[in-house]
Amino acid sequence: MKKLLIFHPALAPYRVDQFNALSKLFDLEVVFIFDNVWNHKFDQSKLLSQLQCKVSYLLKGPNFKGRVFRFGMFRAIKRIKPDIILGYEYSLTTQYLILLRRLGLIKQKIGSTIDDSIDICNHVQSRIRYLARQNSVSNLDYLVVFSNEVSQYYQNTFNLSDKQIIVSPILQDSARLRNNAEELERLAVQYSQDYQLAGKKVLLFVGRFIPEKGLKAFVKTIYKILLEQDEFIVILVGDGGEKKFVENFVAEHKLESKLLLPGRFEGIELHAWYLCASGFVLPSTYEPYGAVVNEALIFGLKVLCSQFAGCSGLVGENGIVFNPLDEKDTIEKFNRFMNSLAAIENIKLIDKPSLMSNHQTSFIKEWGKLM
Repeated sequence: MKKLLIFHPALAPYRVDQFNALSKLFDLEVVFIFDNVWNHKFDQSKLLSQLQCKVSYLLKGPNFKGRVFRFGMFRAIKRIKPDIILGYEYSLTTQYLILLRRLGLIKQKIGSTIDDSIDICNHVQSRIRYLARQNSVSNLDYLVVFSNEVSQYYQNTFNLSDKQIIVSPILQDSARLRNNAEELERLAVQYSQDYQLAGKKVLLFVGRFIPEKGLKAFVKTIYKILLEQDEFIVILVGDGGEKKFVENFVAEHKLESKLLLPGRFEGIELHAWYLCASGFVLPSTYEPYGAVVNEALIFGLKVLCSQFAGCSGLVGENGIVFNPLDEKDTIEKFNRFMNSLAAIENIKLIDKPSLMSNHQTSFIKEWGKLM
């Protein structure tokens, strides 16, 4: 079994199953650069208890405008003696791996996990990232990307071979997320009672209230429809800098019973929200992936998904893809999507089978490119 070393920013819930699946294919150690996700603090002790791979941390080093370098990387490589090393994005971590190999200090195959949607591939955010990408791609043995579309982009643009690109979307284990039906149903019934959801068509959003999620424009675009349609309700689960705007907008337009803001949840308390919803929305204007769409599909929800989300390819016949920057398109597809949904009645997990297909064969095939 080959040794795989992954340098990764921090542990998030949607990464647990991927790391565990990799630990069955490789002797895996993940070295985290931060002790938590910087903009979304998760219960790390609970997440770590679910991991089946070796874990360590490198937390010391300079940090300049979000760009970090960690002391001890070379020492970690010498300790672990991996066959393959993965950095992340075109970060300083990845640039350092390239430098170490150029200097002859390491001989291993190296690669990087690239969390770009096809839209981000085509519209590079900055000159620095553009130059880092140009330098990195020609010096890396492997790239790990989210979709076949992004894989084709790198093959066509940088003349890479299919064997150099691992297509590995962030997918969670349906059985693990759905394994406590009794508690999920208890919580979902409680939420439904607390917010009077019975008989309503409930559209759920889960995420941070930040500009990239497109919530301000989405709320402004659809609020009149909410007022006109008695059975439509939108629930925004999460927190963040734009929440105050949404709260003020709700008060100003008397949307208290139509647009609900229950707060931030994680773990089973979050997953229960999927169970008492009719459908899911992700209106992001910038979204490298969007793991919440995978979660929504696992809990049997169809999805109204932004075309700018890297995960939009997961939706297929289980939802509608729309342009959140186009008001007319948003209104037309919001109405069509909401009218296709069923109202909330009896809440039973068995009545919402997962809409995600089994990707295990594809996962093994793609990561087998490293073996």
